[in-house]
Amino acid sequence: MRITKAKYLYQLTFVPMAFPVNCYLVEEEDSLTLIDAALPYSWKGILKAAKQIGKPIKRIVLTHAHGDHLGSLDALKEQLPEVPVYISERDARLMKGDKSLDPTEPQEPIRGDVPSKLRTQADVLLQGGDTVGSLFTISTPGHTPGSMAFLDQRTNSIIAGDAFQTRGGIAVAGQIRPTFPFPAWGTWDKRLAVSSAEKIIEYKPELLAVGHGKMIVQPEEQIIQAVRIAEENLQHK
Repeated sequence: MRITKAKYLYQLTFVPMAFPVNCYLVEEEDSLTLIDAALPYSWKGILKAAKQIGKPIKRIVLTHAHGDHLGSLDALKEQLPEVPVYISERDARLMKGDKSLDPTEPQEPIRGDVPSKLRTQADVLLQGGDTVGSLFTISTPGHTPGSMAFLDQRTNSIIAGDAFQTRGGIAVAGQIRPTFPFPAWGTWDKRLAVSSAEKIIEYKPELLAVGHGKMIVQPEEQIIQAVRIAEENLQHK
């Protein structure tokens, strides 16, 4: 596990060289918020990192309901039974293995590793605009129907889940990066993903943190370029 710190944010990276999977600890005054739960064995590293920081994990917040973001959730809940789990109302259905679509949604099959045997379910259902500690919730559908990003209002840092990847080069969800194509393969709707990426630009983030790849400081120009490429690819589809 590799730990990278940026102000109040700790990026925990598992399998950093081959298949980097990130989760994050957000430091509050007296506690920590865990964003995502990485891989099934990651719970030990997550708890070790929290102990090193010296604050308890009081919230588990999920960007979306794919297996590489929920992997150690059941194990963490066994260790932290009183800690509430937050996810979007829409992706709470995916946590239960329900891949059905609403009539108003694009009728594309939901892709990626949707869990079928997850014991833990959400305690708090989020909508865009909600706050969790210092985090402001942004609805970013596309990778999954209920994907969310989280803006740390103290630093204007955005933890974007798989709305973008930076491994293999920055890209909007659904856009193939040949050296790391997996987030693209798991994306549900590319057009919604582009719309969500454009929404993130509006917040002018000072730092972009994603599920796969390194954090980017002052990422606005790189995000704009990634969105431009994604839009061009959709036009030529």
